[in-house]
Amino acid sequence: MEMEYLKFDLGYLDRGSIVRVTLEGNAANVRLLDRTNLGYYQRGASHRCWGGHYERSPAVLQVPDYGHWYIVVDYGGYAGRGRASVQVLSPQGV
Repeated sequence: MEMEYLKFDLGYLDRGSIVRVTLEGNAANVRLLDRTNLGYYQRGASHRCWGGHYERSPAVLQVPDYGHWYIVVDYGGYAGRGRASVQVLSPQGV
Protein backbone atom coordinates (compact mmCIF):
# COMPACT_ATOMS: atom_id res chain seq x y z
CA MET A 1 0.00 0.00 0.00
CA GLU A 2 1.36 3.39 -0.98
CA MET A 3 1.87 5.93 1.79
CA GLU A 4 -0.42 8.96 1.56
CA TYR A 5 0.89 12.36 2.55
CA LEU A 6 0.83 16.03 1.68
CA LYS A 7 4.14 17.55 0.56
CA PHE A 8 5.04 21.24 0.50
CA ASP A 9 8.26 22.41 -1.19
CA LEU A 10 9.50 25.38 0.85
CA GLY A 11 12.52 26.12 -1.32
CA TYR A 12 15.71 27.45 0.23
CA LEU A 13 15.31 28.84 3.74
CA ASP A 14 17.70 30.53 6.13
CA ARG A 15 18.56 29.05 9.50
CA GLY A 16 16.09 30.29 12.10
CA SER A 17 13.20 30.75 9.66
CA ILE A 18 9.87 29.79 11.17
CA VAL A 19 7.43 27.46 9.40
CA ARG A 20 3.81 27.53 10.59
CA VAL A 21 1.63 24.60 9.50
CA THR A 22 -2.11 25.05 9.99
CA LEU A 23 -4.01 21.77 10.18
CA GLU A 24 -7.70 21.29 9.42
CA GLY A 25 -9.27 17.98 10.34
CA ASN A 26 -7.57 15.16 12.21
CA ALA A 27 -4.37 15.31 14.21
CA ALA A 28 -1.36 14.69 11.99
CA ASN A 29 2.34 14.02 11.83
CA VAL A 30 4.15 17.13 10.61
CA ARG A 31 7.74 16.71 9.44
CA LEU A 32 10.32 19.26 8.34
CA LEU A 33 12.77 17.46 6.04
CA ASP A 34 15.75 18.37 3.90
CA ARG A 35 16.02 16.92 0.38
CA THR A 36 18.08 13.87 1.40
CA ASN A 37 15.78 12.90 4.26
CA LEU A 38 12.68 13.48 2.13
CA GLY A 39 14.01 10.81 -0.22
CA TYR A 40 14.53 8.41 2.68
CA TYR A 41 11.02 9.16 3.99
CA GLN A 42 9.47 8.53 0.55
CA ARG A 43 11.20 5.14 0.39
CA GLY A 44 10.00 4.23 3.89
CA ALA A 45 13.57 4.24 5.21
CA SER A 46 14.96 5.68 8.42
CA HIS A 47 15.14 9.46 8.18
CA ARG A 48 15.93 12.52 10.28
CA CYS A 49 13.24 15.15 10.66
CA TRP A 50 12.04 17.97 12.85
CA GLY A 51 8.46 18.05 14.08
CA GLY A 52 6.26 15.23 15.30
CA HIS A 53 2.64 14.36 16.05
CA TYR A 54 0.39 17.40 16.48
CA GLU A 55 -3.13 17.28 17.86
CA ARG A 56 -3.53 21.05 17.88
CA SER A 57 -2.93 23.60 15.19
CA PRO A 58 -0.74 25.35 14.29
CA ALA A 59 2.47 23.33 14.32
CA VAL A 60 5.37 25.78 14.51
CA LEU A 61 8.83 24.59 13.47
CA GLN A 62 12.18 26.36 13.27
CA VAL A 63 14.53 25.66 10.36
CA PRO A 64 17.81 24.33 11.85
CA ASP A 65 20.17 25.19 8.95
CA TYR A 66 20.24 26.96 5.59
CA GLY A 67 19.07 24.63 2.84
CA HIS A 68 16.22 23.36 0.69
CA TRP A 69 13.37 22.25 2.96
CA TYR A 70 10.06 20.41 2.69
CA ILE A 71 7.06 19.92 4.95
CA VAL A 72 5.34 16.54 4.90
CA VAL A 73 1.98 16.01 6.60
CA ASP A 74 0.68 12.47 7.09
CA TYR A 75 -1.92 10.81 9.25
CA GLY A 76 0.15 7.84 10.39
CA GLY A 77 -2.22 5.27 8.90
CA TYR A 78 -5.14 6.47 11.03
CA ALA A 79 -8.59 6.86 9.53
CA GLY A 80 -9.61 10.26 8.26
CA ARG A 81 -7.90 13.01 6.42
CA GLY A 82 -7.53 16.72 6.63
CA ARG A 83 -6.03 19.69 4.92
CA ALA A 84 -2.97 21.72 5.71
CA SER A 85 -1.53 25.07 4.76
CA VAL A 86 2.02 26.29 5.27
CA GLN A 87 3.38 29.76 5.94
CA VAL A 88 7.08 30.66 6.14
CA LEU A 89 8.04 33.52 8.44
CA SER A 90 11.33 35.25 9.09
CA PRO A 91 12.85 34.58 12.52
CA GLN A 92 11.38 37.91 13.70
CA GLY A 93 7.89 37.08 12.34
CA VAL A 94 6.77 34.86 15.19
